[in-house]
Amino acid sequence: MAIVGDRSRRWQVALAHACLIVAVLVVVFPFLMIVSISLREGNFARGQFIPRSLSLEHWKLALGMSYVDADGQMVFPPFPVLRWIWNSFKVSFGAAALCLLLSITSAYAVARMRFRGRGTFLKALLLLQTYNAVLTLVAIYTLFDGVGELVPWLGLNSHWSLTLVYAGVNVPLQIWLIKGYYDSVPRELEEAAQVDGATRFQAFVQILLPMAAPILVVSFVLTFLNAMIDYPIASVMMHDEDKYTLAIGSQQFLMEQRFWWGDFAASAILAGLPLTLLFLVTQKWLVSGLTAGGVKE
Repeated sequence: MAIVGDRSRRWQVALAHACLIVAVLVVVFPFLMIVSISLREGNFARGQFIPRSLSLEHWKLALGMSYVDADGQMVFPPFPVLRWIWNSFKVSFGAAALCLLLSITSAYAVARMRFRGRGTFLKALLLLQTYNAVLTLVAIYTLFDGVGELVPWLGLNSHWSLTLVYAGVNVPLQIWLIKGYYDSVPRELEEAAQVDGATRFQAFVQILLPMAAPILVVSFVLTFLNAMIDYPIASVMMHDEDKYTLAIGSQQFLMEQRFWWGDFAASAILAGLPLTLLFLVTQKWLVSGLTAGGVKE
């Protein structure tokens, strides 16, 4: 029985490894295909997986560099891809920072304080999550169109207003997320700090926030990612090409009767590098933040 059990165990391990390998291939293959398209000559989606000859023409255009083609003609970048990436990063970072600032204090209020309307407030936040932000596009456009007449820099076609919208649509979710983590931190730690002479605000800043660092990183990264990949809201609010985010600008590569697949692929990979770096830097906090607040102590 022991021998049979050992063989069965080995088969289970082998099957598990096989399933993991297949899952990795399913995830990695589309990325490798995009890399292949970005290194081919011409703007074609179809072709050999491993190009016969490598070309950096698409990467040069994505980086804002011109090149000389086979006919001896100078080819200039059709779109300001690096500017679009910078716009996306700037708006996303600002939205994530503002959303985090609003969420940590609001979550503390609903997690640690008792006040009239608290239950209604939490239910309203939960209800807001059932509606996609796309349903509010008309309201967002009308609101900022009116605000722009009074405060031009906070109206349509402004990165400030887009940052404010992204922060606002993500705040309800982040309040719930951070509140769940606050609930898992014992109140006695803050009470002990207050007994030693700390004010409530000092206990919040010096005790609770450092312990909640993992969930704060999770909140920041989620908001940042949601803002980076958003298309509907940005397409309604941004009008000038030099103010586009990458999500809007990428559509310019795939217009009617003009499909620049190679340029699109190179731009997509280039835009993914900051996100990859962000996940690598925050990986430790992401793992602990997504798991630690799941059970209330």
